[in-house]
Amino acid sequence: MGFKLIATQIKERLIDEPKLPAAARRQLELDRAGLPEFDAGPEAVAAANIQWLLRSQECSKFHDGGSARDFSLVHGWASSYPETSGYIVPTLIAYADRTSDPVLLDKARAMLDWLVSIQFPEGGFQGGKIDGMPRVPVTFNTGQILMGLAAGVRRFGDAYLEPMNRAAAWLRDSLDADGCWRKHPTPFAAPGEKAYETHVAWGLFEAARVNPDAGFGEAGLKQVRWALTKQAANGWFASNCLEEPDRPLTHTIGYVLRGVIEGYRLSGEADLLQAAERTADALLGVIEKNGRIAGRLDNQWRPAVDWVCLTGSVQIAACWFLLHAITGKQAYVDAARLANRYVRRSVHLEGDSDVMGGVRGAFPVNGHYGRFEYLNWAAKFCADAQLMELDLACSGR
Repeated sequence: MGFKLIATQIKERLIDEPKLPAAARRQLELDRAGLPEFDAGPEAVAAANIQWLLRSQECSKFHDGGSARDFSLVHGWASSYPETSGYIVPTLIAYADRTSDPVLLDKARAMLDWLVSIQFPEGGFQGGKIDGMPRVPVTFNTGQILMGLAAGVRRFGDAYLEPMNRAAAWLRDSLDADGCWRKHPTPFAAPGEKAYETHVAWGLFEAARVNPDAGFGEAGLKQVRWALTKQAANGWFASNCLEEPDRPLTHTIGYVLRGVIEGYRLSGEADLLQAAERTADALLGVIEKNGRIAGRLDNQWRPAVDWVCLTGSVQIAACWFLLHAITGKQAYVDAARLANRYVRRSVHLEGDSDVMGGVRGAFPVNGHYGRFEYLNWAAKFCADAQLMELDLACSGR
């Protein structure tokens, strides 16, 4: 067990329930009573998620234009998180275009301008929160921000093209010969290879759609093929967690699966689709009738914890929606709707503005992922998955 993991577990134990702030104790009591039956539906929840994301930008500790990493029921609002601010940008742009809301475009552009201002000269971006140390360029974070830069070029023009190309070239050129990124790991997770960096490859695919002649897509596909060497026959991925690869989070399972799907969407290569279906089909056997998915899963797809990683649930739902669109398989959309509904029921649509529309790291709120926190990436992935469901309903499918 790594030192950082031991330190994290000690820190988690230090959250003494009787000493919790009243709001944290109240949420824990509510969660222990179970999810409410009320389901507001995908449209209302997505709209609330977007408003919470705007509040995360407004309330970020340094008011720098980025989105606060989280709102904690124990510690309040955090500082901005470059990594997730990067992939929040496409969500804000898509929702702005959907609703014809120019304010959302302004907010997305402010987030992009802040990100460009903190880019390292060689093209990479730091890991962790903006005030985190050490401040070094990190592969994973750069790939997530690359998604925002590519979306910025498509929506706002060439002002973001040079930063996008620098970030993508830095990732392309730092890839090892076998297709794995090892040179610029995050200092905020356990060391070792990460299969879930297919989600970095997705950033390169987005850059390739803007600039198809720079080898960005080819580099991304090389990484995806390396990641597939970590896939077992039953669809489970080794080397696929922040801290505990023997029982990865559904969050990182969602990451690796989405990257493989995006590799197929770029290349059309049939074996990538087959690999994605192996994992997606295995996950069909994990989801419970009420939409619950355990937050960590072992290499036989058995639940490894008694709490839910809400982020991972909506990420997996999004993957099922995408695969349904590709294959027409009804089981994917049925499971995606179940997972979405489960997470929707956890979202507050009234009350304290700091939590209204936010998504907790875990259910119950004291689960060991984002304990007592509302995470900005959870709200982003929730909004994305709800809008996919809404679009499917509008198409009559």
